[in-house]
Amino acid sequence: MSKPRFYLTTAIAYPNGRPHMGHAYEAIASDVIARFKRLDGHEVRFLTGTDEHGLKIDQAARAAGMAPKDYVDQMVAPFRSLDEQLGISFDRFIRTTDADHKALVQALWQRMAANGDLYLGRYEGWYSVRDEAYYDAAELIEAQDAAGATVKLSPQGTPVEWTVEESWFFRLSAYQERLLALFDGQPDFIQPQSRFNEMRAFVAGGLTDLSVSRTSFDWGIPVPGDERHVMYVWLDALANYLTGADGSGRGGLDGEWWPADLHIVGKDVVRFHTVYWPAFLISAGLSLPKTVFGHGFLLNRGEKMSKTLGNVVDPAEMATRFGVDRLRWFLCREVAFGDDGSYSDEAIVERTNADLANGIGNLAQRSLSMVAKNLGGVMPTRAGAPGETEVRLKEAFLAGSEAYFGAMNGLALHKALDALMGMVAAANGYFAENAPWALAKTDVTRMAEVLAATLDATRRIVILAQPFMPASTAQLLDQLGVAEDAREFSGFNTAVDAGVQLPPPAGVFPRITLEG
Repeated sequence: MSKPRFYLTTAIAYPNGRPHMGHAYEAIASDVIARFKRLDGHEVRFLTGTDEHGLKIDQAARAAGMAPKDYVDQMVAPFRSLDEQLGISFDRFIRTTDADHKALVQALWQRMAANGDLYLGRYEGWYSVRDEAYYDAAELIEAQDAAGATVKLSPQGTPVEWTVEESWFFRLSAYQERLLALFDGQPDFIQPQSRFNEMRAFVAGGLTDLSVSRTSFDWGIPVPGDERHVMYVWLDALANYLTGADGSGRGGLDGEWWPADLHIVGKDVVRFHTVYWPAFLISAGLSLPKTVFGHGFLLNRGEKMSKTLGNVVDPAEMATRFGVDRLRWFLCREVAFGDDGSYSDEAIVERTNADLANGIGNLAQRSLSMVAKNLGGVMPTRAGAPGETEVRLKEAFLAGSEAYFGAMNGLALHKALDALMGMVAAANGYFAENAPWALAKTDVTRMAEVLAATLDATRRIVILAQPFMPASTAQLLDQLGVAEDAREFSGFNTAVDAGVQLPPPAGVFPRITLEG
């Protein structure tokens, strides 16, 4: 029987600077979901990559004295390298300069044009180069620059400039009622609820037609039949999800993985993904993604990262310093998925020592060490008739695993880890209550039963922790004697056979301290 399919995407990164912690957070959270789905019996396609056209790239390349393509070739490398360092299990790293993507975007444009939704006009309005976005005057905020002059800024706080040029327009205004019907008929289309409320209010307030081409620069995909124009970078960028759905590399609109099950994006680009993107797709006669999830911002000690404040952190350096799996665990455990979250060196050390060194690591190390010392490293036999403490442990694990799967399927990654740590507490409590170190002197048979139950509880915990810490959990499952083909969730209830020789135990989560 074929596996159910699941197609997951991140937003693609704009490589006009180095990757920051926000990139790492989105990639890690998306990877956790992709790994969870694979372990849960799905065939997964996981797409990530880079968004490489637009005025911002054009200007950065000029400032560097480079051709735009040479510039992006150089700038993309750290993004891909970071993904590989963080263990991001993508199936394709797409670049919007890829040949099949160019062919697809031009085919998408032609579909929209054939539907009568594109027309040539003149754009006059406010444009943010940094956001690559157009804003209505009512959305702008006023602020003072360094010289004390009043300036206009976008809702994101980025500078805007008045732009006048010939442009192709998309009839976004014609899609207001269809978008409202989508939102009301499919409330899970936008998650979490706060983003849904924001986008429904935005669309209900009225939509204006969208400028979808530029003539003031040429670093972009040419408009079919009018190559004086290049396409608006967001039309180009959003279409990457369609390109990635086609595993053949043909650049066709009928990719076998479409529609996407889940787009993971930052909250600042939810509008593009839940208003513009579905309108483009409806215009082209294509299916819509099932869910768009807008996560929050990652803050450094409660402050938004900025070069001015000097608090921009290199995620590659942080992963090297603390360990990839510790960073992955911390970000998913500490940040409520969908809300803003904060991190600091101290918080990472405190959280991972508590959860990993004192929790999962201590549970595994104590039980495995006792088996090695007292039972020759051989998996002991489990109790024939479980006693009261085994029944309580089983009940705790039934409730904990049910909460874990419910949270993961509901995209509440932090709640899944809450449930998992409840299981860790139950297993450590069972171990302490039964005191196998004392039983070693009085009742070796009972000691073996307690160790067998503890090791099986540890196995279950580690199996569920795999999406979050793939490298560390692989080491622990090796030590627990779990065969490679028994590590998916379908093997959750299958204990390791008694008599299996276990390898010598080795600590996987030593305590860490801050340097200096």
